Amino acid sequence: MRGVPSHPPRIVHGVLSPVTLAARPDFAVSAVDCRADHTRWSEPEARGDHRMVLVRRGRFRRWADGAEADLDRTVGYLGAPGEEERFAHPAGGDVCTSVSFAPSLWEGRANNGTVYVDARVDLAHRRLLAAAGSGDIDYALAEELLRLVAAAVRRPAERPRPADRALAAAAREAIIAGVPEAAGLCPLAGLLKVSPYRLSRVFSQQMGVSLTHYRNRVRVGRAMDRLAQGETGLADLAADLGFADQAHLTRTVREHLGRTPTALRRLLGTR
Repeated sequence: MRGVPSHPPRIVHGVLSPVTLAARPDFAVSAVDCRADHTRWSEPEARGDHRMVLVRRGRFRRWADGAEADLDRTVGYLGAPGEEERFAHPAGGDVCTSVSFAPSLWEGRANNGTVYVDARVDLAHRRLLAAAGSGDIDYALAEELLRLVAAAVRRPAERPRPADRALAAAAREAIIAGVPEAAGLCPLAGLLKVSPYRLSRVFSQQMGVSLTHYRNRVRVGRAMDRLAQGETGLADLAADLGFADQAHLTRTVREHLGRTPTALRRLLGTR
């Protein structure tokens, strides 16, 4: 699958400072700090990806395919491949979050235009940024990204399908079996031949918990198995179970059990 750029190559009369927060073949999340001060439009440019850009601070103007838009914390925009765009910064610079999507993740959604950022979208945006620091890109961040898109790009609600229970069961089986695709939400959706949006939504409806929570519950169970067997190397345990690091393991175990792995080792009768 063709990947997506990790940040928008928006070049204006100023200084552009992009920082990649997370990148996977299906999506990329970047923080972009543009320090500029000019009232005229930049030279026209075109991108090759689907993207959503939300403003965190400041404001600027965008021209795309003949339409102008004033963008700030209450209005973001969607960009489409091949769309010609220009930018202007009459009020100074801005700080934005840019999310790029592979075509498979954007299929069937709006191609371009502005996005009204209501309080729900604002909260989803903040949760995405918080998840970027969690160390769990493939599930926690991916699921927050899907929630953000669902809040920002509204679609008619789907009726429950008879296959929903089977889909949730197949996802559970793949996670428990530890198949390689279950290492990430998007690869798991590909394995099950559904969109990541549908998988995340159906799983939550059927199980009452998110995919991220369920996957972590399975990993915490495996951690307890290993600790009960006398495992002492927490860094190795974290790596074996797919955590970003030992701190990520400890944080997840505490969230699920209210105890650290070290405390669990004592509780389970090992030293």
